[in-house]
Amino acid sequence: MKFGYLIIYVPDVPASLQFFSSAFGLTTRFLHESGTYGELETGETALAFAADELAAMNFSSGHVSAHSSAKPLGIEVGLVTDDVPSAHAKALNAGATEITAPALKPWGQTVSYVRCPDGTLVELCTPIK
Repeated sequence: MKFGYLIIYVPDVPASLQFFSSAFGLTTRFLHESGTYGELETGETALAFAADELAAMNFSSGHVSAHSSAKPLGIEVGLVTDDVPSAHAKALNAGATEITAPALKPWGQTVSYVRCPDGTLVELCTPIK
């Protein structure tokens, strides 16, 4: 078994790809011509977005879309950086909402949390040493 990708269902795939590019510097690897599926360049494991309409096709009993939830869902995307305060500020400038300001954790890691316009919860953190 190998972890291949994480798909986040969103209302506007191109907008989510653009936000992650502006806020975090990640480039688009692939965007389907329909605009309903796209992937970011994140290394071997892809971070992908699919349209809520595809979720409706895949899950007959429905799904909870992150953007429609008042609180962040119980899942996060973790992005590792050496400079959490700068990455955090850049994400806020791009339109993210602050959940938790950068803070030093007892184990020595600096961590912050932002929520993207599409509802995705992102942890920005330094590498664990």
